[in-house]
Amino acid sequence: MTLGLWRAALVLGLLSLVAPFAIDMYLPAMPEIVADFGVGEAEIQATITSYFIAFGIAQMIYGPWADQAGRKIPTIVGLLVFLAGSAGAALSGSATELVLWRFLQGLGGAALMVLPRAIIRDMYTGAAATRLMALIMLVISISPMLAPLTGSLVIPIGGWRAIFAIICAAAVVSLLITLTMLPETLPRSERIPLNVRALVRGMGGLLRDRNFMAYTFIGAFGISAFFVFIASAAFVYRGQYGLAPTEFAMAFAVNAVGFIGASQAAGPLAERFPLRSVIRGGTAFFAGAALLLFACTLAFEVPLFLLIGLLLSAFAGFGLVFPTTMVMALEEHGDNAGLASSFGGTLQMLTGGLVVVVTGPFFDGTAVPLAGAIATCAVTAFALTFAIRTRF
Repeated sequence: MTLGLWRAALVLGLLSLVAPFAIDMYLPAMPEIVADFGVGEAEIQATITSYFIAFGIAQMIYGPWADQAGRKIPTIVGLLVFLAGSAGAALSGSATELVLWRFLQGLGGAALMVLPRAIIRDMYTGAAATRLMALIMLVISISPMLAPLTGSLVIPIGGWRAIFAIICAAAVVSLLITLTMLPETLPRSERIPLNVRALVRGMGGLLRDRNFMAYTFIGAFGISAFFVFIASAAFVYRGQYGLAPTEFAMAFAVNAVGFIGASQAAGPLAERFPLRSVIRGGTAFFAGAALLLFACTLAFEVPLFLLIGLLLSAFAGFGLVFPTTMVMALEEHGDNAGLASSFGGTLQMLTGGLVVVVTGPFFDGTAVPLAGAIATCAVTAFALTFAIRTRF
């Protein structure tokens, strides 16, 4: 059973929106959480890292499970775990508790990354899959615009805990959508019984697939750049530039504009140009804008408008690349799309979490280490495009 393209984009996009909301919505409140618990910035940044790590690890559970049991049941279980983690985060009594509940939240949210991608692969391939992925990215892109703004409006009314209460409500709505609107897309005849040896063998095959690894890590370092931005943006914008929570939310939202436009251009470009060229051109733009930003931060104190503009340009390049690399990583793995999606997602999330941990000690509340970390990730992603073997 399949969904129409636009209905699929709506349903899968709404499901995919919940997990990013759990990241973006509480970003404006991070300085308030630091003050509330009386800890340093690093302790609260750990709530982001713990989410990403759990998010990455859990994908290796949901992928094989989805190949064995179908797509719908794992999605429902993931939403229930995510709901429990969100409720616990709202009631946290310390920074340590918040880190642990965010870890549980990430364990549930991983399902909302793995399953939509596998469902897309069940229904479409090639340019059609790229178009659907781009439509879903359009829905997901609402999160960086609306989530921080919503959070900044909630803070004066109910404090940072109310943000997690709203995330709980979003999880309940997503659960109802899954139960009533999402069909099972993997027929029983195509399901793969869980076999540990086969799982290890499958991962080994993916690790040996040069193109799969190249596409996966191009996306991984793009995601890492965005994770670094997420972890430090509130402290840079509100600390160095003195923005209020609502002003920070608006500045953060601007950076999503380039990503949205570029991600929607990915589908049409994929129909007109070789996908390898699209990916290399997007990563080159990403790296160029990021290097320019880093050079500016080293040379002088970058005005806020220039910081926002160059970040917008950099993430526009990433927006062009990300949906295309996700599709291409799965293109040759239709027989084990769940495993390929989950394994690729695990590698990407763990890479992003590791980059945040490694770069964390260098952050000092200014834009210089932020720009340097993003530039390093962007250049690495561009270099990896030369590892892709031409098939198209």
